[in-house]
Amino acid sequence: MKKITGLSLILLLVMWLIPLNVHADNTAGDVNNDGEVNIADVSTVINFILGDRSRQSIDVNNDGEINIADVNAIIGVILKGTSATEEHEYVDLGLPSGTLWATCNVGASVPEEYGDYFAWGETIPKGNYTWNSYKWGQTSPDGYWVLLKYNTENQYGVVDNITELELADDAAYTILGASWQIPNWEQTCELVEHCTWTWTSRNGVYGQLGTGPNGNTVFLPAAGNVYGDNFYSPGNQGWRGEYLTSTLMSDDSYRCRYLLISTLGANFNYNCAREFGHSIRAVRISQN
Repeated sequence: MKKITGLSLILLLVMWLIPLNVHADNTAGDVNNDGEVNIADVSTVINFILGDRSRQSIDVNNDGEINIADVNAIIGVILKGTSATEEHEYVDLGLPSGTLWATCNVGASVPEEYGDYFAWGETIPKGNYTWNSYKWGQTSPDGYWVLLKYNTENQYGVVDNITELELADDAAYTILGASWQIPNWEQTCELVEHCTWTWTSRNGVYGQLGTGPNGNTVFLPAAGNVYGDNFYSPGNQGWRGEYLTSTLMSDDSYRCRYLLISTLGANFNYNCAREFGHSIRAVRISQN
């Protein structure tokens, strides 16, 4: 008789607790690609963990491993009965491209919340943002910085000439679901240029309010940025915010482009070190 493992017991418990016809439209948990997130996906991951490699599984929570945490992530989607995409609201500002912007930051539930902070190309917030903790960076034995991905310059090691974040490294896509992504530089430029910006406060939180051509608005809180385990400059929360784009600097692979909002307005002509922690305001991926 086959030995029943702890993971198998978990599966049995989940099957008892959750109706099998529960449907959640979230591709991040649909590991068997049947268009639904249900107990079959839990079973697929558990079987993979137990050694069944006849079917490929995926890293649901994007932590670099396939383990019980991925099972828990799928169960969370099933219990919710809805997708992150459905929960995360967006606004049509009447921009020329038709780009739709999220109404709050990744990790936030209302527009004035700061949300989580991310290093460029990382999909999980963390407690310390330095070069030594950066996923795509390392230091060579002779003390030089080396980039492991997204590099156009020989001085940083192997050149791959990738200048836009791939979806696997896009925090908005991996956290909110397949309908979302981090905006690129062009989308960010469009937002800044076609909106009228006003420094204001919302429920006591300061930030910039952008009013689009059609009169709809989007609020970007001044959430600051993070280096190490502290905010980079004292008091930068409340008077400035830095929002990542998916675009690398064209002449310096160590840096990426971002949107700066401050008491002076909104400006897209800025760049930052990739390992710093920054806010993300997502855009909807076209469903056409």
